[in-house]
Amino acid sequence: MSSSNNILVLQHSASSSSSLFSSSSRAPARVGLSSWAAGTTNGFGIHYPRRNRVIAAKSAEPDEARDSGGGDSPSSSLSSFLSVLCPLLKLFSGGDPSGRRNYALEVATSSLSTLVRFPWGSRSVVSRETKGTDVNDPPLRLQLFEFEACPFCRRVREALTELDLSVEVYPCPKGSIRHREIVKRLGGKEQFPFLVDPNSGISMYESGDIVKYLYQTYGGGMSPTAGILESTLLTGWMPTILRAGRGMTFWEKAKDLPPEKLELFSLETNPYARIVREALCELELPYILQNAGEGSVREKLLIELSGSKQVPYLVDPNTGAQMGDYQQILSYLFQTYASAA
Repeated sequence: MSSSNNILVLQHSASSSSSLFSSSSRAPARVGLSSWAAGTTNGFGIHYPRRNRVIAAKSAEPDEARDSGGGDSPSSSLSSFLSVLCPLLKLFSGGDPSGRRNYALEVATSSLSTLVRFPWGSRSVVSRETKGTDVNDPPLRLQLFEFEACPFCRRVREALTELDLSVEVYPCPKGSIRHREIVKRLGGKEQFPFLVDPNSGISMYESGDIVKYLYQTYGGGMSPTAGILESTLLTGWMPTILRAGRGMTFWEKAKDLPPEKLELFSLETNPYARIVREALCELELPYILQNAGEGSVREKLLIELSGSKQVPYLVDPNTGAQMGDYQQILSYLFQTYASAA
């Protein structure tokens, strides 16, 4: 996947892992560390293998420029384009994400975004026989640093849905005061998406390389779905534009992180789930993304929790709240995790 001179080996000790969080004004008080047999973990539950290979391979298709807060390989033309696009999207995004919304318009633009990305990320392409188990997830949950509006991050989430994998999502919206710094310290640059696999000790940039890695490692050696690797340049940007940059910028009134991660049952192409993920990103709330595409092994669990297979469905272990209506979820998130002042 990458030549040996493109691999940087990082040694993470308990003290160095702790320093990643000590400077954040929003970091909760309980920033303890505990050692695992395979590595270390911090108070936020992010696990760092003792030998962590950061693979910095170059993809054939350049992702969003680093200086614009996005993907992988820098491109001067993309950087110029984004320097104009991002401020415009922010201008037309509707301002306060916690304020009153035109839900008809929200659903319409989110539904159009789904049509643009059809057919990627709508169903599981792996079977229980392929995995040899009723649960597709590896022993240690994958960790993805990304932001909802990024088209290259979207491609990775689509692959995770198709492979029926859950993942810990650490949102990195523009203006992020915590998670972007973690990525920079772990991988050396502020670039997204960034995947951490504590099972193999591999961390990597480049959405195309991440998708290939996921399919090779957790898809039984299958090839990625046709078109998913070539789909970013045109159709990848359309949802970002249609949604006017929702899920792109950190909301300044976001509160400190809760002790435990929220849990969201979601389908990448579901228009209502997309709106909820955007809010989680704007609040920079880390959460467990339970991908429940068509044919997912999580459908049974979702039915047990909610009585149906409908997504989104949010579970908040911090308050005991569980809910499935996207408008109710939005109201709950901003009332609970954003200040009114």
